[in-house]
Amino acid sequence: MHLVHDPAAPAQDTIGFDDFLKVDIRIGTVITAEELVGARKPSIRLLIDFGPGIGQKKSCAQVAALYDPAGLVGRQIAAVVNFPPRQVGKAMSEVLTLGFADAQDRVVLAMPERPVPDGTRLF
Repeated sequence: MHLVHDPAAPAQDTIGFDDFLKVDIRIGTVITAEELVGARKPSIRLLIDFGPGIGQKKSCAQVAALYDPAGLVGRQIAAVVNFPPRQVGKAMSEVLTLGFADAQDRVVLAMPERPVPDGTRLF
């Protein structure tokens, strides 16, 4: 699957609401963040707390172009929590951190405008 970063690209095929509900997108607070050494693209390894229902999960996110690891600690970010774990270099990524490409194709993280309880689901 190729991700489309072109803002002029047409919308994807129509899906049903039940298909949308299969993708479990939650908010979590970044507990730790560190540079992911050896990654092909500049990345940051995150430990994210999604609250008591899901707990803490690791993510390897290609966000180092715009974010300093220390500046991410304590911030809430959105992630898909029900994809299978994926090997990223020497690290295992348990959730997919979500973001949008800016005009220079750098990832801008998806974050809530105001604090919400960790584990809150996107709807």
